[in-house]
Amino acid sequence: MARLVDAFKRLVIGRALPSEGLQETLLSKRLALPIFASDPLSSVAYATQEILLVLTVGGVAFLYLTTWVAVAVVTLMAVVVLSYRQVVYAYPSGGGSYEVVATNLGPSAGLVVAASLMVDYVMTVAVSVASGVDNIISAVPAANEYRTGMAVGFVAILAAVNLRGVRESGRAFAAPTYLFVAGVLIMCATGLFRWLLGDAPVAESAAYGVTPKPGDEHLAGLALLMLGLRAFSSGCTALTGVEAISNGVPAFRKPKSRNAATTMSVMGLIAVLMFAGITALALISDVHITEDTCRLTGIPGDCHTTPQRTVIAQLAAAIFGGPHSVGFFYIQTATALVLVLAANTAFNGFPLLASILAQHRYLPRQLHTRGDRLAFSNGIIALAVVAAGLLWAYHASVTSLIHLYILGVFTSFTLSQTGMVRHWNRELRAETDPTVRRRHHTARAINGVGAVVTGLVLVVVLITKFTQGAYLAVIAAVLLWVTMRGIRRHYDSAAEEMAVTDPVEESILPPRVHAIVLVSKVHKPTLRALAYAKASHPDSLEALTVVVDRDEADEIRARWEEYGIEVPLTMLDSPYRELTRPVVGHVRALHNARPRDLISVVIPEYVVGHWWENVLHNQSALWLKSRLLFTPGVMVISVPWQLKSSTHGPSVIARAPGAARRGEPANVAPPHHDPAGVPGPKEH
Repeated sequence: MARLVDAFKRLVIGRALPSEGLQETLLSKRLALPIFASDPLSSVAYATQEILLVLTVGGVAFLYLTTWVAVAVVTLMAVVVLSYRQVVYAYPSGGGSYEVVATNLGPSAGLVVAASLMVDYVMTVAVSVASGVDNIISAVPAANEYRTGMAVGFVAILAAVNLRGVRESGRAFAAPTYLFVAGVLIMCATGLFRWLLGDAPVAESAAYGVTPKPGDEHLAGLALLMLGLRAFSSGCTALTGVEAISNGVPAFRKPKSRNAATTMSVMGLIAVLMFAGITALALISDVHITEDTCRLTGIPGDCHTTPQRTVIAQLAAAIFGGPHSVGFFYIQTATALVLVLAANTAFNGFPLLASILAQHRYLPRQLHTRGDRLAFSNGIIALAVVAAGLLWAYHASVTSLIHLYILGVFTSFTLSQTGMVRHWNRELRAETDPTVRRRHHTARAINGVGAVVTGLVLVVVLITKFTQGAYLAVIAAVLLWVTMRGIRRHYDSAAEEMAVTDPVEESILPPRVHAIVLVSKVHKPTLRALAYAKASHPDSLEALTVVVDRDEADEIRARWEEYGIEVPLTMLDSPYRELTRPVVGHVRALHNARPRDLISVVIPEYVVGHWWENVLHNQSALWLKSRLLFTPGVMVISVPWQLKSSTHGPSVIARAPGAARRGEPANVAPPHHDPAGVPGPKEH
């Protein structure tokens, strides 16, 4: 079984890499772009659609607001990219928004950012994969009934690829990202060129009417403003994942900060061009799309079962010659791939952030450990499990999931830019060079504008999305914040409790050591345990067994005298056939009588080579050991007795990669231990 598990692991994630190979996993800008920027680049595939879905609540009357909303989103994208370029230069260690805020605004504010980002990384995976599945269904409508299964399967594939390491995932995901970017830019250029020639593309939904929602036909004044703000907040999904590059600066080749800043600029430029092009073409081709398909009039088939094609699918069909053209299937394939792979931004950002938080003792230490392929495997697996659960719970519906989205992003945007303003204020107080001071003033102005703008967007998002589901994201972030504070308190308390205050006092030997060997029957494991106990030279030694069956107890006594064992044998009566309580009671009585003495409880154990052999042996001593560990002044010592299967069975393998980290012995698979020293009836 161990050999099969290891073979499967090697097949999925590849051979283990030594720690010295970490330098070889660093990324060039060419690979870093698809790894860290696939989320914001792919978000353009549905950002325009989210704007239109909001504005069509009033039919087609408010679609004229699309242009203004798009201009606002593009402006915000430029501000955020410029702001985060300052972050990668000022904080190149990879903490990103969390490090900026924790350093400049305090640990509690830093945890707010960390909790918000972790929630948003989960949502990035869920929304990206669900949107990718939507585009597959646009090309193959019959796949609609398999939506949830496909989404969960894609998450599993993404996790497996990322477990192979950052560089491996970059190679796997680079081609689809670049194919998507090239396809969308060609589609936009072709569509706009046709429009300039007077042959504007026409979407298949242009002929459909849109029935307004009751009560939303004649919005004006504040209601119209709120509609525009809702559309803007939905369009801001185009900004998700922008901060991932600032979290991943250590993964870049040197000069790290400059390469990260360049990658961020390229990402921002490409995202703006694609978003602007898709939005312009959606208006030119007269795309109509609604949250409820039945609000479209003239749509063929049953509106309850007929899925709408996505905006990008309608544009591809209109520009390249219909839904059966090569260009249409190219765009749909590339879009579906990049949307699914966009989740890779979160699969890189989440484990890195979790690792830093674990290093700072806000999350379990296991999240700071690198796996066999030098990736943060535990963080990758945790993200995959939570995201897959969300997709299953929400049936992989983008419309349902999108309301939980982007709140965390703008929380981190706002606080990190505010923290950067404080950072530049501190730098200006210490700097005297006029040239450097001018640069600092410029950087502070950029971050100040970013803080104000993203803060306003955060308020808009809260107002417009809170009651539609964003409150769940807020609750999740708050619970995560409280949990991380609790974990830090535990680690701090444990460290304080274990800290050495008086080396002399705490190194004093116990006055006496009393050893107890637990006996289930008189056999080789018991004799070995007795020999070990004698070799440790305790001040006193006794053997202990619990009398559950009088005949077996008499046999133990007879063997004891026959073999001439000179260790005193204590027999504890147990009329109710309990094993644990009599032993623990005896040990505690000894401790209470001499509280300064050390009591050493020695338990002989079988070591078996097959998992199924454990089922055949009594496991009662496991509970006994766990109870004894909670008894003050008691040491519990296991003395192994290896059965033949543990050294000659099929589980004997070469030292597995990662075995040294797990503490496994060379040339032997992880053995199964079975306590053989339960002081009572055992199998023969």
